[in-house]
Amino acid sequence: MSGRKTGKKKQPKKQAKEMDEEDKVFRQKQKEEQKKLEELKAKATRKRPLATGGTKKSGKK
Repeated sequence: MSGRKTGKKKQPKKQAKEMDEEDKVFRQKQKEEQKKLEELKAKATRKRPLATGGTKKSGKK
């Protein structure tokens, strides 16, 4: 066999960045805003449709 290696070469792994206090606060705010948005979406889907036409009329006379 030859000394060649086939296939994709592995990329070096990125080092985990250390987060300072500003990053932690920013991430926390993002999570809170995401939770608020999800709660609002849940409330909006629970309500009945806004465009109800009142009394329904049949097409027959």
